[in-house]
Amino acid sequence: MYSHNMVGANDLDAAKKFYDATFQALGGKPAIQDDKGRLIYMHNGGLFLVTPPIDGEPATAGNGCTIGFAVTGPEQADAWHAAGVAAGGKAIEDPPGVREGNGMKMYLAYLRDPTGNKVCVMHRMV
Repeated sequence: MYSHNMVGANDLDAAKKFYDATFQALGGKPAIQDDKGRLIYMHNGGLFLVTPPIDGEPATAGNGCTIGFAVTGPEQADAWHAAGVAAGGKAIEDPPGVREGNGMKMYLAYLRDPTGNKVCVMHRMV
């Protein structure tokens, strides 16, 4: 359904530190940077980009928006969360753990990146 996700950043160095750490915790690689200065992450067939807004205005986090990444299990989710906090992210919501509802059982962890974008990881449990 999706071709890619992109978030805005006011400090690309801080964003790169955060996203490099969190993607590496998932087995990904550090960003490549294109000629427009955008950070590009490619992992498991997905594309995630970080950029200063092209209109020149400050980047702001979307209220009610969350970008979720799939993980292989609770251990990978915990590693992602720890890497993100260590790299300048802010832990939000409940601590990483199991959430149940609507017939689903999931392991979730949430962070805000240095710009305030809300990101999470999720493992669907059987």
